[in-house]
Amino acid sequence: MTATPEMTDTKTVYLKTFGCQMNVLDSDLVQGQLEAMGYRFVDEWETADVILYNTCSVREHAENKVWSRVGELKSHKTKNPHVILGILGCMAERDGKDMVRKHPQVDLLCGPGELDQVPLLIDNAMKTNLEDRGGVRNAKIALQGNTHRRSATYSAAADTLENLDLSRSFSASNHGGAAYVRITRGCNKFCTYCVVPNTRGREVHRHPDHIFEECKKLVEQGVREITLLGQTVNHYHYDVNETVTIEGVHQPQVGQILSPNRGTGGPSPVFSDGVVSFADLLARIHDDIPELERLRFITSLPRDFGNDILQVIKDRPRICRYLHLPVQSGSNRLLKLMNRGYTVEEFKDLIDRVREYLPDAELATDIIVGFPTETDEDQAETAELLRYCRFKNSFIFKYSPRPDTVAITRFDDDVANDVKKFRNNELLGIQAEISQEIHDGYVGKTVPVFVESVSMKTKKAAGNLADTSVTLGWAPEVAKEVTQLAGRTTGDLIVCFDGSADLIGQTIDVEIEKAAPLTLFGKLAEVAKTCE
Repeated sequence: MTATPEMTDTKTVYLKTFGCQMNVLDSDLVQGQLEAMGYRFVDEWETADVILYNTCSVREHAENKVWSRVGELKSHKTKNPHVILGILGCMAERDGKDMVRKHPQVDLLCGPGELDQVPLLIDNAMKTNLEDRGGVRNAKIALQGNTHRRSATYSAAADTLENLDLSRSFSASNHGGAAYVRITRGCNKFCTYCVVPNTRGREVHRHPDHIFEECKKLVEQGVREITLLGQTVNHYHYDVNETVTIEGVHQPQVGQILSPNRGTGGPSPVFSDGVVSFADLLARIHDDIPELERLRFITSLPRDFGNDILQVIKDRPRICRYLHLPVQSGSNRLLKLMNRGYTVEEFKDLIDRVREYLPDAELATDIIVGFPTETDEDQAETAELLRYCRFKNSFIFKYSPRPDTVAITRFDDDVANDVKKFRNNELLGIQAEISQEIHDGYVGKTVPVFVESVSMKTKKAAGNLADTSVTLGWAPEVAKEVTQLAGRTTGDLIVCFDGSADLIGQTIDVEIEKAAPLTLFGKLAEVAKTCE
């Protein structure tokens, strides 16, 4: 077991999260670990003894925000030398010592595969003389590096990062009735544009019993909606016949690099009768935790998405009718250059199968515009795919070369930025039309909505937008009376309506009155009935 320092006096921590839901969960785990040791978290970085930035390397824009914050801290640390600055997550893993060489104000680095080491890193930094902190010689560092120790044979050493996930099961949820649960770490897919295999390591799958027990504990603590997380959740598989147990704890398993089924419809990847597949995991959580109101999952790789998963969702009403299926491009030529492992035709086959099994499901996707060598014809093919699939929303981004990816060394970034911008806006315009049409179909209907937070409109009115960290269940004390709330349908459609903040964490019926491309607007069904 990893040793942990003892708190001698209360220290304050500011933790800022950049990036995706995976980073949100990582921050939640780190915060729970530090709070259990006596650290107190604050909302203003200027008042903190320890400042932690949990970073993302997937897109250049997210990295630029971090660099700006790190630069801002240089003068602050000169005036407050006792303050500790730590960089967590993918940027720490990817940049390594180069980060502290360029920014000596950084006191510690911790990669996403070493987050259980954060308390020791902070404690070691605090015990170091002020003049000897930070920089390439003195920074406290815990990174996987090229060895990816978390993917090593688990008979050699316990996976202490798994203990971080397990300990979180026993801490109270503070996210408005919703929680994330990790089922896999890392990725084996090696898409040419993606840094994740290098920053989060090889694919590792958690023991199904650990996942189930974590979900069960969260529900016992009042969580009503759980989202299962993984870089490619549908590739989850665990061979119970090969379980390794260390000090009474079942260890995660290194994921096999799979050859694609190429859109055959499944079943999803399994290797023997003793393997628990993603479909098996979904069914178990739904069936054996009946108190769980909603079960979601993200993100799925379109390749190898079997009909067994679709059948499980179809047969189990509390699994949300929402699939996030990143396609990235509508051009077969570009999909091959991206190493996505499927064709446009196979992706369309998946969409057709989803519509057959789950006609009420809503879909979302990711798209990269301006990938190297992209032509107007490639752009037109992507636009056609958008119209065919009718996603409820698409996350569309301009390609930016990422260090340590295959694409940056293999391809020239030869699409001009103004062309990327034009193509990005063109696809956004097409998607906005489709989203509006989908949303218009909900006007006049009453839909169940899981209430997540007060809306952005209320946050602005309350003056609480100084820090826009991605969180669930944000509800300031000022919003106790009638205000605008925000929630999601089972198909992940965002709904805003007026109501009391006491509704956060509950599922309520909302009558939809108005639709915009990104949001539905309505009123509580009980209010609508009273008005009649």
